[in-house]
This record gives sequence, structure tokens and C-alpha cells, in this order.
Amino acid sequence: MRWGRVIGRTTATVKHVSLEAQRLILVQPLDAKSGAEGDPMVVIDVVGSRMGDRVLLTSDGRSVRRLLNSDNAPARWAIIGIIND
Repeated sequence: MRWGRVIGRTTATVKHVSLEAQRLILVQPLDAKSGAEGDPMVVIDVVGSRMGDRVLLTSDGRSVRRLLNSDNAPARWAIIGIIND
């Protein structure tokens, strides 16, 4: 698990069938002091986060596939919670 900050939304003209109804969000991973750590990444948003929210991310592919109800979803990262400041 990691945490990050929502910095934008993404769009795709073609998606894998398991991602068609999902929001794709751009998240900047954060370090322990809330500083940027690494490159931004595209994640699945199942909790309805908004721009600027601090979020909890999971990289557990099995959990993400379970969230999407798909055994072959090509996704690894998903937002599983919003962190209240």
C-alpha cells in the first residue's frame, strides 16, 4: 500500500472491457512527509476521489481484480480510501 495525491483525470478512447465503467485517475505518490515521490501513475478510482484528495492506494492485483469483478483485468493500482487531513 501507498498513499498519494490526486492530480488529475485521464481518458482513454479504447479500454479493456473490465475497465469500461471505471474512472482512471492520475495520482502523484507521496513519501512519509507528503512530498512527491516518483512519477505520477494512472490508477482505478472506485471510491470517488476528487482533485487534491490524499488517497490510499493498493498495488495488490488480486484485490483490484476483485474490485472490478474480473479475473483478467489489466490493472494493478487502485484507490481504496480517501485520507482525511
